Amino acid sequence: MTDPKTERYPAVADLESLPEDIREKILAVQEKSGFVPSVFVKLARRPDEFRAFFTYHDALMLRENGLSKGEKEMIVVATSAANNCLYCVVAHGAILRIYEKNPLMADQIAVNYRKATLSARQRAMLDFALKVALHSDATGPDDFSALHAQGFSDEDAWDIGAIAAFFALSNRMANLAGMMPNPEFYLLGRLPREKK
Repeated sequence: MTDPKTERYPAVADLESLPEDIREKILAVQEKSGFVPSVFVKLARRPDEFRAFFTYHDALMLRENGLSKGEKEMIVVATSAANNCLYCVVAHGAILRIYEKNPLMADQIAVNYRKATLSARQRAMLDFALKVALHSDATGPDDFSALHAQGFSDEDAWDIGAIAAFFALSNRMANLAGMMPNPEFYLLGRLPREKK
């Protein structure tokens, strides 16, 4: 972890100093997960950007559409790995493990999604997402046809591309800010939950 005294962009340490809407969002996440993910307190240093970031994030990741929650997280993990974003690979890898109830999938996708245990549909989705993330200028009709062959619509293609594009921004800001994953993320979803 980085030393907050020498960090170029330190996380907000005092939640009470934040605008009420941002503080409430952070506390709601803390209540649900048991900890505050670093991204929230890093981005809170600029309230308007925090609001814009999480509004778009939520519009993409929480809206019901043709992609499952797990598929959305697959896109995040694969594209974040291609963009060398440690924070997003680890944090969203944990979320992916939880949604898919599969402790292996996130690591496989992060290292080489082409070798991961995925369906043809998921592989086509990630092929498209990676093309948008790395070579959006080369996307064309054949890329959409490959998605259509797996049952995706043009609106699904938009969602896949928008998630890849949004997380390209997120990856670059996480790297710029030196954002490190919370230790809690590393173990989430790796072992079955203990029954109470």
